[in-house]
Amino acid sequence: MKTYKDIFAKRDRAQLIPFFVLGDPNPSASVELIKAAVAAGADALELGIPFSDPIADGPTIQAADIRALEQGVTCAQAFEMIREIRDACDVPIGLLMYYNLICYYGKERFYRDAAAAGVNSVLIADLCIDDAEEVEQLVHANGLESVYMVTPNTTEQRKKLIAQKCTGLIYTVAVLGVTGERAQLSTAIGPLIQSLKQMTDTPVCVGFGVSTPEHCKELAAAGADGMFVGSAVVRIIEEHLNSPDHGKKELVEFISRMRQSLEK
Repeated sequence: MKTYKDIFAKRDRAQLIPFFVLGDPNPSASVELIKAAVAAGADALELGIPFSDPIADGPTIQAADIRALEQGVTCAQAFEMIREIRDACDVPIGLLMYYNLICYYGKERFYRDAAAAGVNSVLIADLCIDDAEEVEQLVHANGLESVYMVTPNTTEQRKKLIAQKCTGLIYTVAVLGVTGERAQLSTAIGPLIQSLKQMTDTPVCVGFGVSTPEHCKELAAAGADGMFVGSAVVRIIEEHLNSPDHGKKELVEFISRMRQSLEK
């Protein structure tokens, strides 16, 4: 199983990290689509466990959460899917999720089961850095990496604190607002990337709004070490809910184009 350190060791190109909601459009199809994305060139994975109130997410990912919840997907079932994905793929797997799910499942049990399933990191979208001590001991005790978010309006003092806390990578938010495809990224993202890279050697990866090969090229040129691509991936699934392969062909083509845009 690869670690973040493994994939970012050379930093000869930025890494592509697609996001999927586990269980969308159904558990078996979800696993197959995720495995196909890795085969098409994804360097790592960011996976969401479906939640009823994903406050950081826009309508595309919200709809995917609803589809997965209607399939009855729970944390326990999500870990089963991750184990199946892990059996086929050695890329790093991060979770991006919400604190309610972890607390309801039981924090100690959650981090233990996440590590056992093959997860590398857990990013809690609604847990701020001031409360990191609530989970940090469990993260380290289970051999996981710490990942937190920095946004364009994060203060310099808080950026330094977050940079110190992140051991796997820094999730750098490209826009103000929720997840969702954008025609253009914020002009603030370039200076934010450079500011973080002056503070730490931890990889700086950008998400929220990253939707096209042109975005990937732009962010790589600005110094980003990786890109999270979520809504653009999830939309492909949404557009092919009635297709036998649930958009697998289109997903593979999209991942391939995004990956090719990062090749030097």
